[in-house]
Amino acid sequence: MPRLNFTAVTEFIFEGFSIFGWQHRLFLFGVFLVLYLLTLASNAIILTVIHLNRQLHTPMYFFLSVLSISETCYTVAIIPRMLSSLLNSQRVISIPDCATQLFFYLTFGINNCFLLTAMGYDRYVAICNPLRYSVIMGKKTCIQLASGSWSIGLSTAIIQVSSVFSLPFCGTNIISHFFCDIRPLMKLSCADTTIKEFITLLISLCVLVLPMVLIFISYVLIVTTILKIASAEGRKKAFATCASHLTVVIVHYGCTSFIYLKPKSHNSLQDRLISVTYTVITPLLNPVVYSLRNKEVKDALLRALGRKPLS
Repeated sequence: MPRLNFTAVTEFIFEGFSIFGWQHRLFLFGVFLVLYLLTLASNAIILTVIHLNRQLHTPMYFFLSVLSISETCYTVAIIPRMLSSLLNSQRVISIPDCATQLFFYLTFGINNCFLLTAMGYDRYVAICNPLRYSVIMGKKTCIQLASGSWSIGLSTAIIQVSSVFSLPFCGTNIISHFFCDIRPLMKLSCADTTIKEFITLLISLCVLVLPMVLIFISYVLIVTTILKIASAEGRKKAFATCASHLTVVIVHYGCTSFIYLKPKSHNSLQDRLISVTYTVITPLLNPVVYSLRNKEVKDALLRALGRKPLS
């Protein structure tokens, strides 16, 4: 068979939400802009409150502050360009810019997964080994866990970006998404992507299933320990310390697992709408959940606003 000639692609075009009319896109722009600004503001508030209040200088809030920084960077890598594409008919992105966006998206996204795992381990030690908590979760351990999360995110992003952009792109250049993601990009390649898709699946299993399994084991041990507490008040207090983290974990892994661990989908619009959940809504959910469900954060915030006297 003679090889067909294709024109090499030098830039991509986001399909985004172009299926919707102008008025609908304008409405989506307003909604996403409000959610984005709320995400930036709430993460900034969380970081400020933790920094100013010495009572919150504990491992749990150290991880929360690192997660807030990571979530902020994660949204900055995706949402501004998405907002621009909702208003602009020219939804073009160059290949280097696309590779850069994918790199930061993967780095911070994977980092968030392992930070949530570290926070689960922190809750396990706090409830199952309270007498040794300060020894086990020392400053050095916290820094090592946070650094390990960043390193895994960074190294995985380098591997994945190198793998995807070593493919030849020719013919169509329309990405069926609102940002540069692995699967939509592989669909545009004019080479066989079977091996690379298998590698992507293996990596997805490692960065999604492994943290989920570790968190699940932590909570099995946590629940077993809590049920042994004699007083109902003690059990309630112990469950309350885990409620915020568990809520965020369920939403975060539920959405990302549905996208990256499910078989190939031909419904790209459905995938885009699900992606909105973990790129726009979940980053806002994290600081809101930790603020509204956490008495220490609420008290610190009220003191910062002068609404609550210092204890």
